[in-house]
Amino acid sequence: MAMPTDTSMKTNEMLCVLSGFGGQGVLFAGKVMANAGLLDGRNVSWMPSYGPEMRGGTANCNVSLSDEAIGSPFITKPTALIALNQPSVEKFGPTLVEGGIAIIDTTLAMNADAVELPAGVRRFSFKATQLAEDKGLKGLANIVCLGKLWAETQFADLDVLEAALRKCVPPKHANLLEPNLKALHMGIEL
Repeated sequence: MAMPTDTSMKTNEMLCVLSGFGGQGVLFAGKVMANAGLLDGRNVSWMPSYGPEMRGGTANCNVSLSDEAIGSPFITKPTALIALNQPSVEKFGPTLVEGGIAIIDTTLAMNADAVELPAGVRRFSFKATQLAEDKGLKGLANIVCLGKLWAETQFADLDVLEAALRKCVPPKHANLLEPNLKALHMGIEL
């Protein structure tokens, strides 16, 4: 299903791939997105995939949010992509549906614009890692990109997305909640 051109509407289906290196927080961002879907009363699937390395290896996850039953957690034709590095853009960018959306952190995907995407894909390329670090939010490029994806698709109500973020930040790391909320709003305002 192609993304609607009117981004003020909530879509009835979001098939998103979030990808980057291990340690960039793509699994966490996917978990936040999935929890927003759950809190919004939607059908949800969250499927992580990562290499054997804890940090520096590949990591990605598939998140499906739908008003209908989800047949498979594996996404072959995503409607949205968050790519935090060049290999992610190269691997998943061409698989986007026509009219989909690509949120790309060009800090580590410096040649992202050279990757041809399907017709009508709305590409948003910016240095998310650098922007987050400049604002004292090191390590939160994932949430900046999630905020930008929300700004363009409104895949859940904003208060629901914020509640999902609160739910996903564990109590032992409560000090990270406020920086995550700031990163989310930074992305929304881009």
